[in-house]
Amino acid sequence: MTMIARMEDELKEAMLARDGDRRDALRLLLNSLKAAEKELQRPLSDEEELQVLQRERKRRIEAAEAFRAGGRDEQAASEEAELAVLQEFMPEPLSEDELEEIVDDAIAENGATSMRDFGRVMADVMPQVSGRADGSVVSQLVKEKLA
Repeated sequence: MTMIARMEDELKEAMLARDGDRRDALRLLLNSLKAAEKELQRPLSDEEELQVLQRERKRRIEAAEAFRAGGRDEQAASEEAELAVLQEFMPEPLSEDELEEIVDDAIAENGATSMRDFGRVMADVMPQVSGRADGSVVSQLVKEKLA
């Protein structure tokens, strides 16, 4: 079952349950996915769906932070509620140990010894952790290991 089909089913359930916040969040996510499909003029692959959801997750996090900084807690809470719905469709995040193991393997595989090898290690790690770990966290870990 595709991500869009799953979300449409969830949307129907939210509408029947009269859960307005969940319904609205699902509609926003579905619109983003369908807009990406329309832009590419073909159905999205699983990886492309995940990229769209990651982009939306990042937008929600940044918007919530901006609202909090501006003293608009109600809007920040709304963004965080949408983020919670979005997280249901994201893959299970990697634990710190799993992430560290992947980074260690990539460093060993590439024979990386210094920060000059940072790009090669990141290029090896990111496809393995896509959607399951934040890029900034991965980058920080790789920097620590290569320093």
